[in-house]
Amino acid sequence: MALYWCTEALPLAVTALLPIVLFPFLGILPSNKVCPQYFLDTNFLFLSGLIMASAIEEWNLHRRIALRVLMLVGVQPARLILGMMLTTSFLSMWLSNTASTAMMLPIANAILKSLFGEKDTSKDMNRENEENQASLQQNKLYTVPTEMQFLASTEDKDLAEEKELSSDALSDLKKEEEYKTNIWKGFLISIPYAASIGGTATLTGTAPNLILLGQLKSYFPECDVVNFGSWFMFAFPLMLIFLLMGWLWISILYGGINLRGWKTKKSNIRVDAEARAKEVIKEDYQKLGPTKFAEQAIFFFFCMFAIMLFSRDPKFIPGWASLFAPGFISDAVTGITIVIILFFFPSQKPSLRWWFDLKAPNTETQPLLTWRKAQETVPWNIILLLGGGFAMAKGCEESGLSVWIGGRLHPLEGVPPPVAVILITIVIALFTEFASNTATIIIFLPVLAELAIRLKVNPLYLMIPGTIGCSYAFMLPVSTPPNSIAFSSGHLMVKDMARTGLLMNLMGVLLLSLAMNTWAKSIFQLGTFPAWANIHAENATSLVTAVENVTLSALNKI
Repeated sequence: MALYWCTEALPLAVTALLPIVLFPFLGILPSNKVCPQYFLDTNFLFLSGLIMASAIEEWNLHRRIALRVLMLVGVQPARLILGMMLTTSFLSMWLSNTASTAMMLPIANAILKSLFGEKDTSKDMNRENEENQASLQQNKLYTVPTEMQFLASTEDKDLAEEKELSSDALSDLKKEEEYKTNIWKGFLISIPYAASIGGTATLTGTAPNLILLGQLKSYFPECDVVNFGSWFMFAFPLMLIFLLMGWLWISILYGGINLRGWKTKKSNIRVDAEARAKEVIKEDYQKLGPTKFAEQAIFFFFCMFAIMLFSRDPKFIPGWASLFAPGFISDAVTGITIVIILFFFPSQKPSLRWWFDLKAPNTETQPLLTWRKAQETVPWNIILLLGGGFAMAKGCEESGLSVWIGGRLHPLEGVPPPVAVILITIVIALFTEFASNTATIIIFLPVLAELAIRLKVNPLYLMIPGTIGCSYAFMLPVSTPPNSIAFSSGHLMVKDMARTGLLMNLMGVLLLSLAMNTWAKSIFQLGTFPAWANIHAENATSLVTAVENVTLSALNKI
């Protein structure tokens, strides 16, 4: 399965169904233990997030939020990049990373066209192929003509007019073109990076986070320290710090922030272009019209969704779940409760007069979300993928494979835990550059759990960095779907992503290590080896003894 997931020889969701067939036939697990793994409460928590995202997209609330944020941050390139990253990361906390990127890129393109004019991509791409070699020799850079167009008013000028310009003017134009090229790249590359970073802030933000939660419940049933609230308290500050550091790096690299000439007066061309960009954002926002009742209702339920998940059991104070029987209310119950309301709450403001008017027509009211819309927009294949991961983890545990792998990790037992965190994050971040992040974490989490027991450290101390490290894939277009979407625009090159993503990966590894050794220790009690891990270690030891006894008895018979 790991090989199929990494190579995608079969669709990922189809591969995820293989345990239902293989485990019973191979005698690993009976079907009545395999099939329930596909519908754990973790899956329903993820499903509630997907349904909420569908309702937000249905009424364009995400677009209104995005444009409003961009209006507030301003239109200077560095501020716009920051606005793009903040908006994308916030949306990615609740929507899928892919959907957030796909929604933000058209907005970015509209702003960039107002800054630099329309583009003729087909012609420019042909010219790029002809000029690449010369550009490499002269400037040590790939030229990207699609990003070097002037304002729309200058596009129709003849080449003869350009030849009449003085050498100083040509030099200024060349610098302006390079500036526009870099700003365009900075805009496009910041969006997928922000989506990947933002998805780590909530449990429902990306699939690996939920796989961690599901596998914790499988390996360590007594572990109750990871929930929506505790995860948010740990991951949200980390996301904000990484987002700020990433913005600074992208802005400096692509000219949004000029460290040497920050006092230099802007040219009239740039001032006019920024004014037009501001108008484009304002016009797009006005096209949405006044805020509808449905948008207000969705925003209210979205806030309720987030607040109730966070306050259910925040650990530092008693949550509202303490009012009910212990263990009965989970994050899945909370999420599903809120999203069910979306299917019957009216999308138009109800009128009280209707109840007293006997002649009023009995017309059907459209709800905030219909089941047909949910069927069309929810990626059901991800639910199966999560279930396949949980089923494989259960098979590894029941068969003793995870214990066997842990027994082969003797060389790592002498590694200090802080060093192990850095090494694990680096290895997983590199591995996920070439493989699906979901497949990567399914493969590595059982190994990390056993390694933690060998090192006598809290399993969360290794499993959490491994999980978040899966989202730190910035170097290649194939690393994540958001990277692929941005790259498919035709304005980025592999070397752009590799150059920018290398430092992003390093920053992510170091910031994650800092978080695990500071505020995460108090949130998840990482300073001690917990009792729930001891119970698993004792069970694992008894399982190994049983396997050894079976093997010895078989050898004696021979």
